[in-house]
Amino acid sequence: MILLNDLSEHLQIEDPEENHSISPVSWSQYEILLSERGEKSSYRISYLDRVVEILSPSRRHESRKTRIGTLLEIYFLETNIEYFPTGSTTFRKSEQEVGGEPDESYCIGTDKEFPDLAVEVVVTSGGINRLALYQRLGIQEVWFWFEERLAIYHLRQDMEQCTATFGYEAINRSKVLPELDIKLLTESIQNPNPLAAVKAFREGTRKIINN
Repeated sequence: MILLNDLSEHLQIEDPEENHSISPVSWSQYEILLSERGEKSSYRISYLDRVVEILSPSRRHESRKTRIGTLLEIYFLETNIEYFPTGSTTFRKSEQEVGGEPDESYCIGTDKEFPDLAVEVVVTSGGINRLALYQRLGIQEVWFWFEERLAIYHLRQDMEQCTATFGYEAINRSKVLPELDIKLLTESIQNPNPLAAVKAFREGTRKIINN
């Protein structure tokens, strides 16, 4: 019998996720690594201040990120919000020495060079600080799904007020999607049945719209 405090370690053994950091790595070496990886590789590569992080996502990682993406696209459809999915595109700024690949990402309203929202599913901790990375890319909002909870961070204009979180403020409701019911979204992500989760989320969203 597996105790609760042993569950995370057990899942890592059964469904491992590999995360490796390498440094120092020049920007040109990072770009070579991206080109040699190819388009079909499942590896995610991040770069910040001459450190490269290579992530091989686990099955539960991919399951959660796909679930979140599906629910968000249902929300956009039901609320008639213009959106442009950018997925796990490699976003980078050579002058800032930064490059990253979110699990999911979206431009809201209009298509842009960099998304308004980035979503990260966290299974293994450590490595490059994602808030530092996304702050340099100028991404307005970052969502972390970690330990079956959703944490939302919004980039402040007066970034010096949140130096510990690289200018991001932890908030309870999204400012990019202010009408989204975060409680409903969280419950739907937690639902072990994907079809039931989608149906419940769609029904709940429609009730909110019609009230």
